[in-house]
Amino acid sequence: MSFTVLIPARLASTRLPDKPLADIAGLPMVVRVAHRAEQSGAAQVVVATDSERIADACSAHGVRAVLTRADHPSGSDRLAEACEQLGLDGDDVVVNVQGDEPLIDPALIDAVAALLRERPQASMSTAAHPIASVADFVNPNVVKVVLQADGLALYFSRAPIPWWRDGFAQGVGALPEPAPLRHVGIYGYRAGFLRTFPRLPPAPVEACEALEQLRALWHGHRIAVHVSAAAPGAGVDTPEDLERVRALFAAGQ
Repeated sequence: MSFTVLIPARLASTRLPDKPLADIAGLPMVVRVAHRAEQSGAAQVVVATDSERIADACSAHGVRAVLTRADHPSGSDRLAEACEQLGLDGDDVVVNVQGDEPLIDPALIDAVAALLRERPQASMSTAAHPIASVADFVNPNVVKVVLQADGLALYFSRAPIPWWRDGFAQGVGALPEPAPLRHVGIYGYRAGFLRTFPRLPPAPVEACEALEQLRALWHGHRIAVHVSAAAPGAGVDTPEDLERVRALFAAGQ
């Protein structure tokens, strides 16, 4: 199955300035992400950026990059412009891999892409894995997803869902069964939907939860979810995350 991986990358980051260019074992992080994505079945891997520094770093290491406008309000808008630049057809599958996932599993990329072919009723696809700790379950920075019987998403939330009415009567001390699911921030789209998604009016629930994918559900689009057995590779949000990933690469990850 043919699909394109797009990696949005911008320099602005409050917790880790110049994050895409952070050195990991001699290569910029965004290049590390692209190299992992190239191990998937993608027909092409392209970085979409508003920074000439990022584009130059990619070019220096043989990674294709396209320059997009700097005024995009979201990563989805940036990817929509990249689709136009690349001339992708409406039915072409695009997988959005975040530029701070240097340990992303190539098999996860393939699974998210394949899901759109398997679920023609879905406009988007994404991934999740079982939550193993109460701390993650109650952490609002850990996004949860609840599925319906056919594997399509019912809802995404920062709140601990599903809420175990009887089990949580005295507080959240254990996880419900089956285990709740943590959403993983990787998305598959059909290129035609990706072009229209940024133009959909924002949803009230999207603003409340600060979760962009809720806009798709609000407007009646379906999101198919691949459930993996374990968590994907660690992302990089903070200097501490960066040092942890550097240590993994130094150890031969």
